Amino acid sequence: MTRARSLVAVAVALSMTVLGAHWIVQRRAAAQGVSTDEIGDRVQTTRRGQLPAFASEGDADVLYRFATTHGDVLRWMPCTCGCAEVGHTSNRSCYIKTETPTDLTYTSHAAT
Repeated sequence: MTRARSLVAVAVALSMTVLGAHWIVQRRAAAQGVSTDEIGDRVQTTRRGQLPAFASEGDADVLYRFATTHGDVLRWMPCTCGCAEVGHTSNRSCYIKTETPTDLTYTSHAAT
């Protein structure tokens, strides 16, 4: 029975190592492509359906997902941080900088 427990322990340790390595690789891949724009915000272009790396901090993913799927709501909400000076036209501009039919360029402005 001791040998069986040892094998289970090795299998669990190996699984955790593989999963940890996979998580690290995925985080690094997601962080690639993050750059800084002219006003100092982080920006990242992703395929539709994916969120930027900086949206994984705290509850930011919920907010960025809402901005992505309910942009029509945020387009009518003015931003209160004074970012109209940098070209933002609505609260949605604090989350999404540009978009195409296949890609979104997110900005970290809302997260900062």
